[in-house]
Amino acid sequence: MAQAGGGKSKNSRTAVTTQKFFCSCGGEVKMKELFQGGKRKCIAECLKCKRIERRPTDFI
Repeated sequence: MAQAGGGKSKNSRTAVTTQKFFCSCGGEVKMKELFQGGKRKCIAECLKCKRIERRPTDFI
């Protein structure tokens, strides 16, 4: 199924960018997954001060 005007679908990503989050201490925030009680729990952790939050935006 050819698309008119360039051959790309309207939902295709042309440039993949990842957003980096930083803690107030200056460390980078990484996402981690933990299994507790048979459920997957995603947490955000600062690599420098080891602070743990639920979302990476909670560090701002």
